[in-house]
Amino acid sequence: MAARQVSVRDGQLIAGPAPAPPVAPAAEEAPPAVPAPATVTEPGAPDNAIARTSDVPVGGGVIVGNTVVTQPNAGSFVGLSVVCTHLGCAVNDISGGTINCPCHGSKFNLDGSVAAGPATRSLDGREVSVQGDWVVSGAGDPSAPIPPPKPWWCEIIPPGCLGC
Repeated sequence: MAARQVSVRDGQLIAGPAPAPPVAPAAEEAPPAVPAPATVTEPGAPDNAIARTSDVPVGGGVIVGNTVVTQPNAGSFVGLSVVCTHLGCAVNDISGGTINCPCHGSKFNLDGSVAAGPATRSLDGREVSVQGDWVVSGAGDPSAPIPPPKPWWCEIIPPGCLGC
């Protein structure tokens, strides 16, 4: 008969080698960046102002709360949702003439159309207009929370099924 190691854990006999000591938990991740305020609180700004027109570069844009504001051509402002149409992650970067999603690499043109997948549908539009030196939000609440991402299977099943 071969000898076996026996240990006692929580009042029970355990055959085999003693369990490994517990591993210290990993350091906590840094909290996610706080999104920019969705409206401007400067004196003289309209109540629904979300950015100064001068803060939105021509050929680029800014992300304010849950709204992307771009200026594809001088004086032409476009409002878009930050929710990527691939799986619902929030786009977080505007560079090189595209709006970029960090989750799976989708890229959108400044008008919201798809520049590179895996997304197959344009970003949803948001109403914005210009009042004086301000870009203001139209319908919808620019402070509304970003909805949670949709599950991966929503890309392959019909809308309305399984919560998609």
